[in-house]
Amino acid sequence: MTRGYLRRALVPLIVLALAFGPGLSGCGYKRYVQNSTYDYGTKQKSDPKMLGSRMYGTATANPYQHDNNWIEYSSILSANVSNINGVAGALVFLTDKNAYVGMTLDWTATGTKKTGGAGSREQDNTGSNEGVYNVDNGSPYWNNQRIAGPYNSYFTVNDHNQISSELKQTIAVQIRRIAPTVQEVHISANQEFVNHLVQYAQEAWAGRPLAPWHDSFNQLVKHQFEAGNEVPTPINVQKLQHAGGADGTIRPNPQH
Repeated sequence: MTRGYLRRALVPLIVLALAFGPGLSGCGYKRYVQNSTYDYGTKQKSDPKMLGSRMYGTATANPYQHDNNWIEYSSILSANVSNINGVAGALVFLTDKNAYVGMTLDWTATGTKKTGGAGSREQDNTGSNEGVYNVDNGSPYWNNQRIAGPYNSYFTVNDHNQISSELKQTIAVQIRRIAPTVQEVHISANQEFVNHLVQYAQEAWAGRPLAPWHDSFNQLVKHQFEAGNEVPTPINVQKLQHAGGADGTIRPNPQH
């Protein structure tokens, strides 16, 4: 893990030390932590993270809610969500209707996943102790087209419904504060989803338009949030399959 991860992991311990200073009892500390963004699992009735209406997930009865007309990567929202306790990194995309968040977790906050303990984690990070990436075969190689993997990676959650409602609410409130016209906020830490999203982000980082990948993006979010049947072909594979025109713009297969 990086030094940044270790630094973030130490913050709750520092808060703990300060909290038991003069003027704050053990009960007061417990309540303080439960109300903070270091705890997404306690679900106290008066927890400020859950006050007000639900800000994430399906909010309309529109059957075409994920038929987005345009998409853009938001560096501002991505940075803001990445700074939320418990989130290792996030990619946020805005459309004419929604905000979509793909993220990885770092377990610096408790209760980020609704059920299951350390044994249910999808990543095996023991290879770092042996100086390898893949502890099963000893390989030191990492696919740089992926933001998360099964080895030596920040953490993912296969089913987005297993992410704490408190964490999702915290993220959605932050997004709506900056982008108040968003109709719905959809959040996932699914490994396949975030690895697809990083390729759309790479297009944006390189200054290339996302319009050619509009249909592919809609197919991806429908698969993740509407249980769609098909996952789009990754952008890097589409680029290998379908060459661009004379102007150098990559044009994906119309079927995607």
